[in-house]
Order: sequence, then C-alpha cells, then structure tokens
Amino acid sequence: MESFSLILAIVVVTALAFDFTNGFHDTANAMATTISTGAMKPKVAVAMSAVLNLVGAFLSVEVANTISKGLVDEAGIRPEVIFAALVGAILWNLLTWLVGLPSSSSHALMGGLIGATIASAGVGAVHGDVLVTKVLIPAIAAPLVAGIAALLATRLTYSLGSKAEGKASKKGYRAGQIASAGLVSLAHGTNDAQKTMGVITLALVAGGAVAPDSDPPMWVILSAGLAIALGTYLGGWRIIRTMGKGLTDLQPQQGFAAQTSAATVILASSHLGFSLSTTHSVSGSVMGAGLGRKGGVVRWSTATRMFVAWGLTLPAAALVGALAEYVTGFGSWGTAVVAVFLIASSAAIWKLSRREVVDHTNVNDTDADTAEPAGVITTAIAAVTPPPASGSATAAEDPVPAFPSQATAERTPTPTTTV
Repeated sequence: MESFSLILAIVVVTALAFDFTNGFHDTANAMATTISTGAMKPKVAVAMSAVLNLVGAFLSVEVANTISKGLVDEAGIRPEVIFAALVGAILWNLLTWLVGLPSSSSHALMGGLIGATIASAGVGAVHGDVLVTKVLIPAIAAPLVAGIAALLATRLTYSLGSKAEGKASKKGYRAGQIASAGLVSLAHGTNDAQKTMGVITLALVAGGAVAPDSDPPMWVILSAGLAIALGTYLGGWRIIRTMGKGLTDLQPQQGFAAQTSAATVILASSHLGFSLSTTHSVSGSVMGAGLGRKGGVVRWSTATRMFVAWGLTLPAAALVGALAEYVTGFGSWGTAVVAVFLIASSAAIWKLSRREVVDHTNVNDTDADTAEPAGVITTAIAAVTPPPASGSATAAEDPVPAFPSQATAERTPTPTTTV
C-alpha cells in the first residue's frame, strides 16, 4: 500500500478535480448532436455517456503511460510540480467552460505539466521527441484525418441510402447516431480518463509512493474513471449548447458519419498511446461531415475562433502552471497560497456562471440572431457541386440548397441539428 504525504494527497485530490472538469467540459463531444436532434433526452444522453466513460477507463493504459513515463523526466519532479500543472489545467478548463468554448482539456493538462516542469527543472526535463510525436503531431493530424474520414463517410452514406424509404432511413440513422455517440463516449474514456491516471501515477512516483515505470494502480484507474463519469453526468451544458449551434447544420446521416469517424480516430490513437484531443477530433469530423453533404454549410468564422482558442490552450495553461510552480517553490505557505487561489478562482467562475444558467431544460434554446452566413469556402464548394437529381432521396433529404435562390415556399425542410 502506498504511503501518502499531505502534499501527495492534495495532488491526488486536485487531479481528480481536473478529471471531473474534463468530464463536463468534453460531454459535448459525444452528445451535442444526439441531444440537439432529439434522438435522446438530455439527461439520458449524459447518463449513457458517463457509464461508457467509466467503462472506457478500464480498456487501456497506453495514454496514461505516455504521460507518466514519457512526456517529462520523472527524476527530480516533485509532487508540487504536478500540483502546479493541475492548477493551470483546471483554471483553463473552467474559464473556457464559462464562455462555452469547446477547447481541449487534454492540451490544457499537457500545457500545465510542461510549464510547471520547465519552471522547476528546466527545458531539458521535457522530452521533446515525445511532445512532438505523441502530442503536437496528433493535435494537427487528428482533426484533419477525422474530417476527411467524415467527409468521405457522409458522401458514402448518402450514396448508399439514396434509394431508401425516407422515414425508415431517418429512424435507422438516429439509432446509428445513438450508437456512434456511445462509441465516442467509450473512446473518450480510453483517452481522457487515462491522462488523469498518468498524472496521478507520475505524482506517486515523484512522491516515492510507487516505483518508477509503474503502471497506474487499480485504485487510480477506478477513481479516475469515476471522477470523469461524474463530471460527464452533470453535463457541460454550456459547451453542449455552443456545439449545438456553432459549426454546421447536420442531419442524422451526417451526425452518424461524424461521430463514427471521430471515435475511430480516438480509439486508434489510444491504442498507439497518442495523447490527442477528443475536442479536436470531434470538431474536425463535424466540419468534414458538414462539407460532405451537398449544399452543406460550415461556419468558418466560428471554426476560426475555435482554432485560435486551440492554439492558445497549451501556452496559456503552461504560463499559469509555471507561475503556480514558482509560488509553490517558496515552501508550504506558497503551496497553500496556490491552493487558496485555485479554490477562490473556481468559486468566482461558478458564481459568474449563475448569472445565466444553462442546463438540460434550456440546452437546445437558440436565438434567432445567432445564425451566420455561409463562408467563402463553403460557398465556393457549393458553387461547383452539381445539384442532386430531381426526385432523388438526397434532394428530398437535403434541407439546405446550394444557393438560397433555389429555395421554394412549397419545400418543407427536414429538421436538422447544428453542431
């Protein structure tokens, strides 16, 4: 049984707090489209996602090992460094949750860990090859691969279903959307829950509680899985609402293709030990699915704001982590100051969020003035895309014409969801 010091216990509790924020921050990745289409009721959707996150946490430890054994040098890393890293990650998660921005919890954690490690032990303590090959390259490749896969899957789906009966096809795709959302939740557990496992294991090694190069103990796996599941169940309603009206208009066919593509990328990356962002993967697949349907719209202004936030996540969390590590370097009172700052900041953010409450009762509410026009890229793609054949199932199911002038008063659009 591991022996615990006070600082080690604080680190473990803080890591589980981060895991909790990761759960409600990333719920939108799996459930935004399913909730918005009405395929599942909000509370049922997040409950299913929570259970599958917990199951996924037990399926692999490759990503946990990447963090605990590969990203930074275990030698010389004190538990206070891990604590400082978690402070940076938690505050970034809470700030982006407050504004409903679907940023990467994974990169917040990586940034906090890198910044705190550099502040404590120097640049040499960060393994640059692991950072590049297993964090940075997947950060760029994952949304591209998921987007291309979703684009091709969407076009294949519409092609194969072009002669299917309308109502039966929609019902089948809604069922498929529920299944694919569950697969994304399972994949999220295999990737994101393991990051907290890796951080706790790294702290245990730094505190001398377990031997170097150890795999996460069973109690670490269980507690990390439960924390992310609880956070998922409470639901990141603010981010779900943003994802529900931000990037593109999706039909169930597209939602199914997007979620399946994202889940495949995440599961493959978990198997290889790549610490990628589920937010990046899902967002990329959603945009790919949006482009995969004839006349589909991707709101590039919204996507651009997300890209900027993604780029800021690593350095912002690293800066806070480095500052927190500097303060903890003054001793026990410095650690206490950082802990009080974290608690006070978290309470202030929560209080600000109460000014406009978003929960399962109003998560699908939208404002008439939130719609954005199609961007230049989408318009150009629509201009060179031949219109579907008259009377085909694709034409009947497509609610967004390639050009606004093609809409007619007699045409009743199929209900869509915006993600």
